[in-house]
Amino acid sequence: MKFSFHPEADEEFIEAIAYYEGCEIGLGLDFSREVHASIENALDYPTMWPEIDDQVRRCLVHRFPYGVVYSAEPHGIFILAVMHLHRDPDYWRHRTGPGRTSA
Repeated sequence: MKFSFHPEADEEFIEAIAYYEGCEIGLGLDFSREVHASIENALDYPTMWPEIDDQVRRCLVHRFPYGVVYSAEPHGIFILAVMHLHRDPDYWRHRTGPGRTSA
């Protein structure tokens, strides 16, 4: 199985890595590894994580206040957001509409 990012999710992931790397050298890499571990968990068990919207789930990231918001697709998962858990919880919802690129 594979995964793909919504372009805005990819951008916010890269920005979060840069933010953590700016806080402490190596912390951005640690964040990236934890997000990728969450993605692997979602790939291995796509229906295990709680549904937060119709066919959209969130897998939490260890050590960091983030969640990977995704939809399970026939050949993998489509990541809608790498979401900071202390910000607006609905900002990503426009990414689920028609015309999105999926896995």
